[in-house]
Amino acid sequence: MAEETEQKKEVPQLEGPISIYTILLATTDQLAAFAWQKLGLQPDILTGKMHRDLEEAKVAIDLTTHLASFIEPKLDEDDKRRIHNLIRDLRINFVEQNKNAGST
Repeated sequence: MAEETEQKKEVPQLEGPISIYTILLATTDQLAAFAWQKLGLQPDILTGKMHRDLEEAKVAIDLTTHLASFIEPKLDEDDKRRIHNLIRDLRINFVEQNKNAGST
């Protein structure tokens, strides 16, 4: 009986419906990961190969920024800082990758 109680504690239970803000945060993280891949700075998760597509990277960065504006009011200061840093890093790397694409 004690083992059964311990097992139940290990499985997280959701209470209430999932918040749209939780979904937006997860989507923001996924779009950012996709942006890193399209910048050619991380391998594609399906192929394992590096591939740069700056047009798609820009769309992913713009969408990440837009979605972040919806969830920002619901975030604590640490998470706001993390999102701002993520967007800043994506933008800086986009500019750098554009410079590199122009010099090749």
